[in-house]
Amino acid sequence: MQIGRAVAHKTGSVALPACGPPDIWIGCGRAAINLARKHRRVFPACFLAYVQDPRKHYQDFDLILAPAHDRLVRPNAIAMIGSPNRISAQTLSDGREAFAKRIDALPGPRAAILIGGDSKRFKLTPRIADYLIARMEDLLAQGVSLMVTASRRTPAALAKRLTDIFGARDRVWLFDGEGENPYFGFLAAADWIFVTEESTNMLVEASATGKPVYALPMDGSAGKFARLHAALEGYGAMRPWLGRLDAWSYKPLAETTRIAGLLIDRWRPARSPAPLSGETA
Repeated sequence: MQIGRAVAHKTGSVALPACGPPDIWIGCGRAAINLARKHRRVFPACFLAYVQDPRKHYQDFDLILAPAHDRLVRPNAIAMIGSPNRISAQTLSDGREAFAKRIDALPGPRAAILIGGDSKRFKLTPRIADYLIARMEDLLAQGVSLMVTASRRTPAALAKRLTDIFGARDRVWLFDGEGENPYFGFLAAADWIFVTEESTNMLVEASATGKPVYALPMDGSAGKFARLHAALEGYGAMRPWLGRLDAWSYKPLAETTRIAGLLIDRWRPARSPAPLSGETA
C-alpha cells in the first residue's frame, strides 16, 4: 500500500508522490480541500480521507474523520475523541530516555504543567496568569516537582513571569523553547498532568498517557469544546482541578490507532477488484 502526501507550496504548486498513484490520501486544513479536488482528477482510484469537518465539502471525500464534539452526522463520517496525535508507548519511552538525566534530577513525585494561551473562546488573562502561578506554588509546597512548558500562544508577559519566578527554582524544569523539546519526556515522567482547558490537542495527548489529567480553567466559554471535556472526563482521563491531588488510572486513550483501523477497514472494501466476467461477486 502506498500512502501519498500532498504538499501545498507558497506558489500554489503541488508536490505529487513520485512512487506512483497512492492508495490512500489524507488531508487536513482548508488547503487540503482544494488539493483533494485536484488529486481526485489525477488519482481517480485513490481513497480520499479528511481529518476535521470539511464544512460543506462532504462529497469530496470517501471518509471524514471528525472530532466527536463537532457532532458531524454523515454517511461517510466517523467520530473520534479530539484529534489524531503521535502519542504511543514507544514515543513516551523514547522521550523519557532522551531526557533521563535531567528528569531524574527532579525528585518525585512530578507534575507536568502544559500552558497554552489565547484561543477563539478562551483568554489567558492576567487573572488567569496569577491563578496558574499560585497553583504551581501550591504544588511545590506539597513537595511536587514541576516540569513546565508553554506554547507559542502563551502571552509573552506570562512567559517572562514564569522565567522570573521559576527559572532558577529547585524542583522546577521550565522549558524556555531553546534546544530539543522535552514535551514527550514530560508526559512520560509525570505522575500528574495539568493542562489549560483551551488546548484540545494537549488535553487529548495527555489523556493518551494513562496518567491523571487535570484541566486548569481559563477565562471564556468552552462552547462545543465542553463536549470534548465531558468525553475525556467520561472516559476517566480528566478531572477539573479542585486543589487536591488524587491518583487514578485508565486505559490510555488510543483514538489515533482506533481511527486508523477504521480507515483501513473502509478503504479495503472500496478497493476490492470487480469480479471477472463469468464470476459471481
